[in-house]
Amino acid sequence: MKTSGSEPEEIPDDEILPEYSLKGAVRGKYARYFTADTKVVVLDPDVADVFPDATSVNSALRALSGIIRERAQVPVG
Repeated sequence: MKTSGSEPEEIPDDEILPEYSLKGAVRGKYARYFTADTKVVVLDPDVADVFPDATSVNSALRALSGIIRERAQVPVG
């Protein structure tokens, strides 16, 4: 059993498929784009086709949240 501080076992390059290789990868390349209060949400492709950028997603969600709040305040009956 490995301890949490142990080094990962070396795997020979010929045992890793090329598409899984991390050679040339940069650690934390996009870290600066995400602050502590950032939430990352992955959209399904059909939904992402409708929204070209984060601004359009946020606008749509703000409009929807306004409708939800209005309906929650209106008594039914």
